[in-house]
Amino acid sequence: MGGGGDGAETVRRRLVHCSLAVCLTACVSWTPVHAQGASQASAPVILVVGDSLSAEYGIARGQGWVALLEQRMQREGLKGTVVNASVSGDTTSGGKARLPALLTRHRPAVVVIELGGNDALRGLPMSATRQNLTDMAKAARAAGARVLIAGMQLPPNYGKAYAEEFAASFAQVAKAEGAALVPFLLKNVADGPDADQMFQPDRIHPTAQAHSRILDNVWPTLRPLVVAAGRARG
Repeated sequence: MGGGGDGAETVRRRLVHCSLAVCLTACVSWTPVHAQGASQASAPVILVVGDSLSAEYGIARGQGWVALLEQRMQREGLKGTVVNASVSGDTTSGGKARLPALLTRHRPAVVVIELGGNDALRGLPMSATRQNLTDMAKAARAAGARVLIAGMQLPPNYGKAYAEEFAASFAQVAKAEGAALVPFLLKNVADGPDADQMFQPDRIHPTAQAHSRILDNVWPTLRPLVVAAGRARG
């Protein structure tokens, strides 16, 4: 993860992903990955609510980890419709506000929550981030969905105590709400030996190549939820 100075600043920007300027210039990305939408009663819906890491920011459509997720499901013979409801620059409060309508519209069997990095960038209270994640997990479970929380980590220049508390927040919410957990979405991307090659020129957003690694981080935890959702649908 590196030390201080310019290197730490670069890692900080990578892990927090999306500055306010990026948020203002990026268009909202809320696109069902599968054109058939959520109308197939026999196929469980996997709803991803995230920020720029899931919204295919800066790469061609269909190259992000959420699009790759549906392709992997198809290769493994798992039925399901993937809906990408991610918005570049979003925070946990934004995701919480959007979630009720998404649950009503798509009736997902699995909800993936990939939010929190932008909260840290904007200096939002960590207690609010935890509460928003908790409220989202509760709402998804109340709607009958299984929940996966994708965690994020901060670099050392945030301070060891703060970084540890931030990373632990995702695990705390997941444990309290009975949700599955991916501890670090950018494992082997931001902290790998070839990290410089894994990010776009803005040094913030992962390249298309990196998104396959992101899916590799998510899939072992998400797959059992998808399988269980498929069995529940009969």
